[in-house]
Amino acid sequence: MKRLIELRGITKVFGHGPNAFKALRGVDLDVNMGDFIAVMGPSGSGKSTMMNIVGCLDVATTGTYRFHGHEVGALSNDQRAHLRRRYIGFIFQGFNLLARTSALENVELPLLYRGEKHAARRAAAMAALDKVGLAPWASHTSGELSGGQQQRVAIARAIVTEPEVLLADEPTGNLDSETSMEIMELLADFNRNAGITIMMVTHEPEMADYAHRIIHFRDGLVENISSKAERA
Repeated sequence: MKRLIELRGITKVFGHGPNAFKALRGVDLDVNMGDFIAVMGPSGSGKSTMMNIVGCLDVATTGTYRFHGHEVGALSNDQRAHLRRRYIGFIFQGFNLLARTSALENVELPLLYRGEKHAARRAAAMAALDKVGLAPWASHTSGELSGGQQQRVAIARAIVTEPEVLLADEPTGNLDSETSMEIMELLADFNRNAGITIMMVTHEPEMADYAHRIIHFRDGLVENISSKAERA
């Protein structure tokens, strides 16, 4: 399989001097196109810091991060923002939807930031909502939607730009068990049928079981990696 993401010796240090905190201590990780990876570990283990670096929301202190073979650390802020807008979709535990804005307008936002024309934005947003089964709710605001529906809107917003990779941070953390399974089936379908690479932080073993590989973090390092075959 073709390599999409390559991390080598990634460290991240917050602060300076004796009070400095080393969140990542030398992470090596390869992610292939079409992977579905669950990232697990206790709070403070470094998993969210690693995801922020992969998502170009932060930069490593040392080490190399390659995306499609290109060294991300050598990019300017504008170039990293371009990579983020064009190739990466984000899904958050808290949905992060605009409260008084319709589902359709929420999904349009990434395309607005990219400068897409109104008609193209609207058509792409409607298509994305249809893919998550929410086209009939396009005009509804967040307050008029259930938690599961809000997360579906958030997923539609993440896929509307046709990203190569989805970074999901506890996407089922605010949902009941039944709705969580529905969201995971949706993500698995995008991975399986649309070929979208997924990296998902989760504390829930049942959700992690959907992944091809589970990566366990501890104390700023990859502790172990298990495949689906090994877990069977």
